[in-house]
Amino acid sequence: MKFCHKYLTFKLTIDKENLELFMMSQSVKIDFVILSKLDNEGNLHLMHNKSLSLELLHQMPDSALLFYEDKTNCMFKYSLCKEVDYAKFGANKVIINTNTDTICVQFCKESDKNQFLTRLGQIRNGKKNSLFEQRTDQSSAVQYFQFYSLLSQQQNMMQDYVRTATYQRAILDNSIDFEGKVVLDVGAGSGILSFFAAQAGAAKVYAVEASSIAQHASSLVKANNMSDKIKVIAGKIEDIDLPEKVDMIVSEPMGYMLLNERMLESYLHAKKFLKPNGKMFPTQGDLYIAPFTDEALFMEQVAKANFWAQNSFYGIDLSALKTAAYEEYFKQPVVDTFDPRILISPPVKHTIDFLADNEEDLFNIEIAVKFDVQAASVVHGLAFWFDVAFKGST
Repeated sequence: MKFCHKYLTFKLTIDKENLELFMMSQSVKIDFVILSKLDNEGNLHLMHNKSLSLELLHQMPDSALLFYEDKTNCMFKYSLCKEVDYAKFGANKVIINTNTDTICVQFCKESDKNQFLTRLGQIRNGKKNSLFEQRTDQSSAVQYFQFYSLLSQQQNMMQDYVRTATYQRAILDNSIDFEGKVVLDVGAGSGILSFFAAQAGAAKVYAVEASSIAQHASSLVKANNMSDKIKVIAGKIEDIDLPEKVDMIVSEPMGYMLLNERMLESYLHAKKFLKPNGKMFPTQGDLYIAPFTDEALFMEQVAKANFWAQNSFYGIDLSALKTAAYEEYFKQPVVDTFDPRILISPPVKHTIDFLADNEEDLFNIEIAVKFDVQAASVVHGLAFWFDVAFKGST
């Protein structure tokens, strides 16, 4: 069985003619663009019912993105910092995280889009794509960081008692590994793990967070009088620099099936800041795989797909989409708890040693499986679950 992560590397192509044009001018003007705004659910909302003209002003400290209806009447204005995040979306759209909103600009011509992208690249001081950007679909990254910037999502994670209490206990029970030490918190979110590290006696904690929740984390640090111990750094771990090496790295990088969301790769990347013989919490992850039989779950998915088998839905025949619906429902994982009694074989275990393995090892994962089936059953699928170990001094 192969279990692979697909990744996308995109290259920004700048032709010589456009490059010379940008060198001569500090602004870019493009006609016939459509402006939309991206909400927290990832939906696009049209900002104006007519095409607009765009002007991108490269200036300090923040650049300006202006939209005109008649080339003179400015209807929308956005500020862009020099670390502006943006992503190509589809054939002719670009999504931009401005200082206030996430917007989508649709271009009429490919050359206009490339011209715009080139100037955005200049605003970012010509910075090359980081390892994160090379391996990650950028539109997915924008939605990912938007999701984790929500206080409601941070609350959901913090209120997971098993998760939060386990981390605090692992850190406090191994306070000898934190006391007087320098700690790096990767994907800090609200900063909860950074606070735990400080509770355990850490001398300094660098809390690195790429989403805008970093601003709220800074507020919590200040409100809890921890500014002398915890420093929040806004940015991706692949892009930022630290003033010193660290003794310990903490993070909550696990997704569904351990690997989903690809945060583990950023966690392993952070080892470039780790001192020799430094530690990581968690230290190891074990992914378990076993075949299962569950007729009720199977029929539940069939029932959902059968919606598209109707031949008279308000007088409309939907059955032409029945096959596509079945394929969609049965290729998507079902994320839920399950009764271990549905398993028909002992699991196969795949271990990732966070201290020993490299992020490149996670780009393509092959797991050889051989199951000792112990019951005559219909195999409805494969069940995945995982656990992690915190290997501290105590």
